[in-house]
Amino acid sequence: VQLVESGGGSVEAGGSLRLSCAASGATYSTNCMGWFRQSPGEEREGVAAISPGGGRIFYADSVKGRSTISRDTAKNTMSLHMNSLKPEDTGMYYCAADRRGCGWWPTTYWGRGTQVTVS
Repeated sequence: VQLVESGGGSVEAGGSLRLSCAASGATYSTNCMGWFRQSPGEEREGVAAISPGGGRIFYADSVKGRSTISRDTAKNTMSLHMNSLKPEDTGMYYCAADRRGCGWWPTTYWGRGTQVTVS
């Protein structure tokens, strides 16, 4: 499974951003998908995750209420829309997928990341 992120960039605090992830390859093996982020000197942390049909969705407390994750299984795409961005949202955002369900964060497959900078 290959994952490719897009949509990162620089944005002012208070603004919004939409990240996208396109999956290819053995996508039939993907179940839970999600987003992680990592700031310099920090550990990678889960941001949001979603099941194939969207029946199970969860967010990190740090983005809850400001973010919406969505998924189109027919197109093998996933998106994360973030509002009211804060400087602490700055980091490299990674798309992730897993063969397992969304009982926990997906960690099997990873994209290369897209940089988000909030100033």
